[in-house]
Amino acid sequence: MGVSGSKSTSKFSGGVAAQCLGDESLMSKKAHGTCEAPVQKNLRWNCDEKTADNICCFNRHYAEHSGYFKSTSFLTEEGDQSGEITFYDSVSGKPLFIAPRNRSFKDFVKESQAHGWPSFRDSEVVTENVRILPNGETVSVDGTHLGHNLPDHSGNRYCINLVSVAGRPIEETNK
Repeated sequence: MGVSGSKSTSKFSGGVAAQCLGDESLMSKKAHGTCEAPVQKNLRWNCDEKTADNICCFNRHYAEHSGYFKSTSFLTEEGDQSGEITFYDSVSGKPLFIAPRNRSFKDFVKESQAHGWPSFRDSEVVTENVRILPNGETVSVDGTHLGHNLPDHSGNRYCINLVSVAGRPIEETNK
């Protein structure tokens, strides 16, 4: 059974992706596309709200342009001094990824730059809030499109749109 209750088959046989299988019902139509609400105002790292809303809530296949994260303030605001960075759903504010884990910030950035999008590994996934659909689409439990799982020789690699994980924690959005 998939996490959301129906049978799921997937090409991902191991790691977190196998534990976090979800099904298409997660991406059913809601009040705002596949989301209950638009993206938060004032996203982190100066991410563009309109781009974020389109990718998060009205998209199943497309992504921010390759290297978009380099055009934001992410690389100037974050670094080794940041330690582990929590990446929050741009709609719900739930934590989705915590990185870098089991690698340096430099290694996280190097891999992300090589692929064009922030790239997370199994140890960096917040499993209670992330689901992987059988086709590899990576989404939040609330229906936010995040990106795709594109496994490589090192295991599962979650290629994620920065605009999808630039939210602020729930506590901050409720102020």
